[in-house]
Amino acid sequence: MVKISAVFVLSALATFASAAPLQKRIAQVIVEATRDWEQACLRAGGGQQCNPISQQGFSSLLAAGKNCDQQDAGDAMVSLAKTLSNDAEMIRLAQLYVQQPRNAPDSLQVPYCQQAPKNAELNGLFHCQFAGSNFSRFSGDQTGNLPLGVAALNPAGSCPAKPDGPVPDGVQLNTLVQNPRAGGAAPVPAPPTQAPAPPAPAPAPPAQPAGGFALQNGQDAKALNAKFATLSVNSSCNAGDIACVGGGFAQCVGGKFSVTQCAGGTICAALPLVNSRGTSITCTFPADVDARIAATGA
Repeated sequence: MVKISAVFVLSALATFASAAPLQKRIAQVIVEATRDWEQACLRAGGGQQCNPISQQGFSSLLAAGKNCDQQDAGDAMVSLAKTLSNDAEMIRLAQLYVQQPRNAPDSLQVPYCQQAPKNAELNGLFHCQFAGSNFSRFSGDQTGNLPLGVAALNPAGSCPAKPDGPVPDGVQLNTLVQNPRAGGAAPVPAPPTQAPAPPAPAPAPPAQPAGGFALQNGQDAKALNAKFATLSVNSSCNAGDIACVGGGFAQCVGGKFSVTQCAGGTICAALPLVNSRGTSITCTFPADVDARIAATGA
């Protein structure tokens, strides 16, 4: 009979364990990626248009985002800025946002968008990678392993705003640099030579009947927040679902919620939209949640 010593078994197990690849999840507080842009938008007079685009932006940084979702959100940011007197600060922050690294749940590099942006202000811009990424491999189907129009990227993980290399894990690019294109001014479109005549004022919309969409939006927000209070990181979910879990912003990845905690005393909550039907899910202050829902009469 062959005897296998305990020492041999433990040695083999140790060898197997040391050979197994270790993967780490590289994440960030995604709401911080668009917070400055949203504040600039509010200062420029964007009002209720600002938060939905901000939410679109930070959500695209999650692992479930498609390759061009981040650029699409950046285009939405710039397009809105153009309607607000070509606000230069909104455009600058949008240019930095599209270069912010995306979450890397498998520690691999995140592929680049292979479509040109809609706005010329974003031409040639692409996201940095986090420094902890495995720079020998990319996630996904191995398309988009180089930025659009770039034959080689050196150093790996760099981007136009940070050409010296990748961004430290979990750090926001806009806290490291101010210029979206290092070594040169970021282009901002010149104002038109002659502003078009303002359109004739649209007729006032008919008054909403009592208990219109505002009331329904408030009721929907309350119902969502009640549902979110029952969720945990172990709750089942469908790919792409967005929710609030334990006070953090969560998206379903691989059948489980991936939670990013809110910052600065804010919590994740559903809020009623003001000018249209529906709700938004975002990080905000508790008092704002109560005030926004109470204003609907819900």
